[in-house]
Amino acid sequence: MPGAGKSTAGRHLANALGMPFFDADAEIERRIGMSIRAFFEREGEAAFRDIEQAVLAELAHRGGLVLATGGGAVLREANRRVLRDHTTVVYLRASPEELFRRLRHDTQRPLLQVADPLRKLRDLYQTRDPLYRETAQFTIETGRPSVPTLVNMILMQLELAGVVSAFRPPKAAAAPAATAPASTPRTSPR
Repeated sequence: MPGAGKSTAGRHLANALGMPFFDADAEIERRIGMSIRAFFEREGEAAFRDIEQAVLAELAHRGGLVLATGGGAVLREANRRVLRDHTTVVYLRASPEELFRRLRHDTQRPLLQVADPLRKLRDLYQTRDPLYRETAQFTIETGRPSVPTLVNMILMQLELAGVVSAFRPPKAAAAPAATAPASTPRTSPR
């Protein structure tokens, strides 16, 4: 959902795993040469979703990266399929009320520029939550944890499932190799 923390948590997760991070919306904006909001106003949602589908397919097939998708990416079956088949999907789940608290002053999200944004978030949630659950291998209830706590929750789920090995901070923050405990293996995505 918009405001769930996908980009922020994704950046921190990528750093913890030593992987590159891509924000699908930022990649789309780079390719179309304008903001998504401006593109929505000029071309409409269907045209945006076509571009989003192409970008997601390309990035999902690359592998070895952390990808934050736009909240509406799950609306198309083709996107759900490519994400399910070629990535490990983590659904950052938050209530519409929590999302509204986070986004009440945001003027950049085109779908929320309506008279009653909380009602819009509730409608989006009702439509999208089942699609997120269908697509995701993991669901993390976000609530109000700090970003480091949220990232650690994600890492724990990925480690328990064997998607990544036991996590250690990136090299810059790690102790020198000679003093590092032998029981702390380096992170290696599968």
